[in-house]
Formats: sequence, structure tokens, C-alpha cells
Amino acid sequence: MNDYLKDIQDIKKMMDRSTQFISLSGISGVLAGIYALAGAYAVRQITGDSYPYITLESVEFKQCLGIMAAVLVLSVGTALIMSASKAKKQGTSLINSTSLRLLANFAIPLVTGGIFALLLINAHHYGLVAPVTLIFYGLACVNASKYTLRDVRYLGITVIVIGLVATYAVGYGLEFWALGFGVCHILYGSTMYYKYDRKQ
Repeated sequence: MNDYLKDIQDIKKMMDRSTQFISLSGISGVLAGIYALAGAYAVRQITGDSYPYITLESVEFKQCLGIMAAVLVLSVGTALIMSASKAKKQGTSLINSTSLRLLANFAIPLVTGGIFALLLINAHHYGLVAPVTLIFYGLACVNASKYTLRDVRYLGITVIVIGLVATYAVGYGLEFWALGFGVCHILYGSTMYYKYDRKQ
């Protein structure tokens, strides 16, 4: 009877691995949050009290774009490197049908939100950029969560709520960005590390 139950558990684990991408690294989430907080601090130092009033043509805006690009590159690069390392330890490949489905489901809302944010900037609706990026990033996490760990879904829902609150409190976009992309990533990354990574 015990052997029968063990066989069922082994089969269930194999099925989960074939339908879920489980190589996400909790530590990479923590580091992404740290990068985001550092980027938000750098933006605040550059812009000071003029943050809500900077224009597309200003030097400060270009510097802020550079900082955000650096945060994005560091976050994605760290996630890829650490997830690849985790996948190798698990004896699996980082690139497979499940990870490609995960990427597609994540990218569609994310790219849509990015284009929408650019259109808002072009129309000079700067106050809505932070809420929109938070909401669409949260939607991307929720949409992709069916192909990975359930915690990603909760992260997405949390960020969506923060984005909706940011829509109400226009003018505090940087603070909500720091909360959504910084603090939330650190908290959820830490949770994922202690729930999954540390056991391995």
C-alpha cells in the first residue's frame, strides 16, 4: 500500500514538472526588489522636489529612463542566470515548452501595458504611467501564474491592488513603484526562497 501511494506521489510530481515552470529563483526576486528600491532612490536624488513636473525634453527625464532601463536589465539578467542555475540543479532545462508558454502569457499583458504607458507619456498623462505599469505587470504575473508557482499569482494580485490605489493617489507614482516593484518583490521573493529554494 505504501509503495502504491509513493508511486502516485511520484507520478503527480512528474505531471507538475511537465506543466509548471518551477525553476524560478526566490533570491532573484529579492534582488529585483533591491534593484527597484535603489533605482527609485536614485530617481528621487536626481529629480528632488521637481519629480512630478519633469518634462520629456529634460535631462532629468533621460537620466530617469537610463536608471529604469538599468533596473530592468539587472532584474531580467539576474532572474535568467539564477533560474538557469536552479534548473541545472534540478536536472531540467531552462528553455522548454512550459517556460515558453510562461513567457508568452507573461509578455502579452506586459508588452500591452508598456505600449499603453508610452502612449500616455506621448499624450502628457504622466500621472497615470506608474499606475498603468503596476496594473499591467500584476496582470502579467496573474496570467503567467498557471504555468509556475502559485505565489506569483498572489504577487500579481497585490501589485494590481497597489496600482489601483496609485491611480487614486496620482502624484505619488515613484513611491508606489518602490512599493510594488521593490518591497513586494523582496517579500514574495523571500517567501518563495524559504518555501521552495531552501529545501533544495
